[in-house]
Formats: sequence, structure tokens, C-alpha cells
Amino acid sequence: MTEDALSGRHVVVTGGMGALGRVVAARLIAAGATCHVPDHRPEGGAAGHERLRVTPGVDLADEAAVAGFYGALPGLWASVHLSGGFAMAPLRDTGRAEFLRMLDLNALTAFLCCRAAVGVMRGAGQGGRIVNVAARPALEPRRGAQMVAYAASKAAVAALTQALAEELKGEGILVNAIAPSTIDTAANRAAMPKADPAKWLAPKAAAEAVLHLISPANSAISGAVLPLYARA
Repeated sequence: MTEDALSGRHVVVTGGMGALGRVVAARLIAAGATCHVPDHRPEGGAAGHERLRVTPGVDLADEAAVAGFYGALPGLWASVHLSGGFAMAPLRDTGRAEFLRMLDLNALTAFLCCRAAVGVMRGAGQGGRIVNVAARPALEPRRGAQMVAYAASKAAVAALTQALAEELKGEGILVNAIAPSTIDTAANRAAMPKADPAKWLAPKAAAEAVLHLISPANSAISGAVLPLYARA
């Protein structure tokens, strides 16, 4: 992959101020992209790079807010949807509100961003790339025990990805997803102090997978939900 693979191209990275998002955005910027990050916080986060552009106060579960964000972009080659949420609880402790919260954070945000991104890409008529984030339990549902709401919401992301890839296959817009196992982040290390992070997925590995999927060099892969399990 050449270091200028994305030169001059505009890419959205939702969740771009998070632990994984920062690594992904940095990798895409290194490949020449200008990254646009919607931030739910009213004040937004510090960009730190001239080609990292943060838009504050964007609620990704709000259809109008998402449409407004994408509609204001100067152009769009790819949209990477890392924003989401995680919850772990047995069935008896998971009610309607928590189930719907997981759907909103994971499936609804991915759907709205896909819909808005496709609209912009269609308007430009030059194709594009979309990458969603599922999770290992989406592909191996038995691993979703004790986290059924999360597993169901990520399974919805995987289904969305494959259905949309089929719908757009004649328009040059390729749609894929990554399905990571546990990612090595500071938050996960704090939450699971007895686990061995050497078995977890490195954020840099996830970033390389995203870069490959959104690269113009990828002209054939669409509808894939790519397992990224490392040694876990």
C-alpha cells in the first residue's frame, strides 16, 4: 500500500476521537486522506492535524444531524463507521431500554451514516467505499452470551453491510465491515486486568484492514465481514 493511496480524498471516520478511531484516522491521514470526524460533544475534540477536521455536536442517531454533517462535506470518497457502544449483562438484567440503546448506538448509527454517505457518493458519481464495524459475536453468536443486546446489534450491522453491498454493487460503491475480537485499548485493559492483552487485536492492525478496504486499489471486495481475531 503506497503512502499516498488516499491523497486528495475525503474520508469520514465516525468515532474518530476514540481509542481505535484516533489510530485509524492517523493511518488514513498518513496515506494522504483528509479525515472528517463528527463528534457528539458540543465543544468537540482537538484535531491536532491540518487534515483532521472535527465537527462538534453531531448526534449520529439523529437523521437530520447526520444528513447535515454529510451534506456539508467538500467531497467524499469513503465513510468509516467506528462509533458504537458496548454493554455486557445477562438476560435478566437487560431490559427494553438497554436493548434499544445498543441498537441505537451500533445499528442505527451505522445505517444513518451509510444512507447519508451513499447519497453524497451517488451525487458525485465516482463510486466510493464504506466500512462498518461489526464484532466477533456477530459472526459467532454463541460468543454473545451475557451480552445478547450487544451481539444482536452487531449482527444487525453485519446484515446491513451485506445487504447494502448487494444493493450498490452496480454503482462502484463497495461496502464491507470488520469484525474485531477484543481490541487492545486502555479502557479494555482497565476493565479486564486479569486478561492477557497480548492475545488482543492491536488497533494498528485494524487500521491497516480499514485502509485496505477503502483504498482505490480495492476494486473487488464488497459484502465482506472480515474477521480480525488476532490470537484471542
